Amino acid sequence: MEDNMDVLKKVPVREQDAKVRATNFEEVCLGYNKEEAMEEAARCINCKNAQCIKGCPVSINIPGFIEKVKEGDIEAAYQVISEASALPAVCGRVCPQESQCEGKCIRGIKGEPISIGKLERYVADWAGENNIKPEGAKEKKGKKVAVIGSGPAGLTCAGDLAKMGYEVTIFEALHEPGGVLVYGIPEFRLPKEAVVKKEIENVKSLGVTIETNVIVGKSVTIDELLTEEGFSAVFIGSGAGLPKFMGIPGENANGVFSANEYLTRSNLMKAFREDSETPIMRGKKVAVVGGGNVAMDAARTALRLGAEVHIVYRRSEEELPARVEEVHHAKQEGIIFDLLTNPVEILEDENNWVCGMKCVKMELGEPDASGRRRPVEIPGSEFVIDCDTVIMSLGTSPNPLISSTTEGLDTNKWKCIVADEEFGKTSKEGVYAGGDAVTGAATVILAMGAGKAGAKGIDEYLSK
Repeated sequence: MEDNMDVLKKVPVREQDAKVRATNFEEVCLGYNKEEAMEEAARCINCKNAQCIKGCPVSINIPGFIEKVKEGDIEAAYQVISEASALPAVCGRVCPQESQCEGKCIRGIKGEPISIGKLERYVADWAGENNIKPEGAKEKKGKKVAVIGSGPAGLTCAGDLAKMGYEVTIFEALHEPGGVLVYGIPEFRLPKEAVVKKEIENVKSLGVTIETNVIVGKSVTIDELLTEEGFSAVFIGSGAGLPKFMGIPGENANGVFSANEYLTRSNLMKAFREDSETPIMRGKKVAVVGGGNVAMDAARTALRLGAEVHIVYRRSEEELPARVEEVHHAKQEGIIFDLLTNPVEILEDENNWVCGMKCVKMELGEPDASGRRRPVEIPGSEFVIDCDTVIMSLGTSPNPLISSTTEGLDTNKWKCIVADEEFGKTSKEGVYAGGDAVTGAATVILAMGAGKAGAKGIDEYLSK
């Protein structure tokens, strides 16, 4: 590091050119190679009291793995990460590092923080290419645990329990395991074959069994799992799959979708491929309502399917909940942001197809309960956005199927399961829960943190 200025800046990461990637579903970010990873790792000052670990919801020993990358021992780096995380190749791509590990990085006080996420991704991808697996349990406990849902919470909980020696079966409602990793997040952010499938195979290599097409609450109930199927404990990681709508006139028109359905068609059913049997609306002009990561995913998918895309969000850019990187990528690709704009009605033609969306302009008033300034309508500012497709991306809530078929399981007014944060314990004995089913829609990594907590809670319960 001859020039001190170099140390202040991250090693840049290669990306597909915006014009090219706007027409394909290949991954946008290309990641580091070994030289770049070692150079970036060398910027880490290996703090004694590492703040980055405190910023990580699954408490990865970050300086420990980076030290190994610095030395060029990538296999050892992978084993350090996989002690704490079951899904490093996923997290390296989709975690909001800027507000977690990297947000706490001391290097970032003067200059740019270490690219912890990109290093994690490099290590995990290298391990995948070289067929390195996480280390399993030394001895078996002889007890069975059921995990409901194979998304980030379920996979993490199952992986941790398997490492402790439990016999774990995951029950997944869909025909493919992975939860939101396969139905929610698009290929261009998270490749399914190369990344998600491999991580799931790693969890299975620990001895976890995954049964697909099992809808708990329909095919089998939690009580049956505990009393008839021989499971000693259950972890519920069933996510939040129920989309929210605005309740405005015209929302039932043809051409209005929830982001959930739209993305599931594209990501899980591969509707973006020419030869797919699943239809998807290939609109000419698409309006996506919302400002989170899911809104960015839906918008960037519609763009790749050939549309002009508008993101309609009622607050300003400052308040956009999506990751900075996602917003930046969307803008580079040519997505138009209509901010401080709120839909009031969806207009339809004589055949009940969407033909436009009536909106009002907003201004920001006093802060509300969330601490963000509340958007207030500007009187007389109505205007119409011409569009043939509207995608509502307003968040999701948990499906009440499990809670409504399980006696003695407390939920709150949002239909979320009530569980303690430290151990995922619910009101029903032997039943633990975590992730979006408990918090409502949140992030992959927070669900993983909850999966870890649940595994700890179940281990403690079954050790008694």
